[in-house]
Amino acid sequence: MKMDFKQVVLAAAALLITAGAHAMDAAAAKALASKSACLACHAADKKLVGPAYKDVAAKHKGQANAEATVAARIKSGGSGLYGPVPMPPQPALKDDELKLLAAWVLAGAPDK
Repeated sequence: MKMDFKQVVLAAAALLITAGAHAMDAAAAKALASKSACLACHAADKKLVGPAYKDVAAKHKGQANAEATVAARIKSGGSGLYGPVPMPPQPALKDDELKLLAAWVLAGAPDK
């Protein structure tokens, strides 16, 4: 099948629009992390009370269910995965908020 230039441009535009619709909103994720007190114990690049987000991302790299695993961990809290200090649960967060935070953490907590 041969496509002309106009068809290629339209196909490329459709892909860009679709990709943008599913892009993570890093600013919204950071604001949610701040509001939820996550940043009191975590930082993007260094261990505070809890692990650095880059370390969490590295631990789950390549796992097909990483986002769901991290989202569940945020919701339920717990200890033992990164040390004895417990992470408090976030049961009030909605599923879409948990997914946003998990995607942001797994991306290394980018600012943009």
